[in-house]
Amino acid sequence: MTQKLPPVKIFSGTKSHYLAEQICKELGVELGKMNIQRFADGEFECSFEESIRGCEVYLVQSTFPNTDNLMELLLMIDAAKRASAKSIIAVVPYFGWARQDRKDKPRVSIAAKLVADLLSVAGIDRLITMDLHADQIQGFFDVPVDHLYASSCFIPYIQSLHLDELVIATPDVGGAKRANSYAKYLNAPLVLCHKQRAKANVVENMTIIGDVKGKDVVLVDDMVDTAGTITKAANLMMENGAKSVRALASHAIMSDPASQRIEECALSEIMFTDSIPFTKKCSKVTIISIASLFADTIRRVHNNESISSQYLIK
Repeated sequence: MTQKLPPVKIFSGTKSHYLAEQICKELGVELGKMNIQRFADGEFECSFEESIRGCEVYLVQSTFPNTDNLMELLLMIDAAKRASAKSIIAVVPYFGWARQDRKDKPRVSIAAKLVADLLSVAGIDRLITMDLHADQIQGFFDVPVDHLYASSCFIPYIQSLHLDELVIATPDVGGAKRANSYAKYLNAPLVLCHKQRAKANVVENMTIIGDVKGKDVVLVDDMVDTAGTITKAANLMMENGAKSVRALASHAIMSDPASQRIEECALSEIMFTDSIPFTKKCSKVTIISIASLFADTIRRVHNNESISSQYLIK
């Protein structure tokens, strides 16, 4: 006798509502009714406006700053647990605080581990996320983690550009593994940038390892915050004879003055996913939807199917 799967219900926090709606459209289901009531002092409470007893509940919420987004997700998880959901899956396209994944100097917190603990204690049974800043963060969880890659969305777009002299580059050595995966799949050379930071968000010096003369360069990164690194790398590529420079990054944090820097730099285009809502004005930005990627993953998880077959590269 085939075991009947529990019904699926999808809910969203405030700032990821746009993405949850697209995911639901891809799946052909209605977005669940949820109420987030805010009090005058900034406190808020989350409540489900429909029964979720015995359901497989998916909570869509990226945990980018400010901390309200993380707190919303934690309260949603707690409310779902207390409402007798059969299982609770956190769908976190952008996992915030991931840059603090180790002690790189004395007396600092490891925020990525703390957030993982908070989600686990709140009551999640599984995490679905995308392009973590550091792969080892998956090990911070004691529940299954489905780590997706935006490459399955970016690569078809890169191929559609028909760049004759394609070169894949990384703006820092730390992203070499990610960039190398793109280079291998696209059968393109790999170029590295070595940077030295004066302090956080400030690049002091950068050098290129490889040849970009007459090439169409695509810089690959996981996120863009103030855009200091990516724009410095783009300008350096053009100074070294590149024909054109584009960039892609999974998460558009885009803290000021990122948009201005991108407008003024040598980049002809920068591609982001919609893991974070992009509300700034920048003529060079192209947004690529990840709704179908997450919808397909939710469908596969619900049906107990493998998700590895949908990865183009890892």
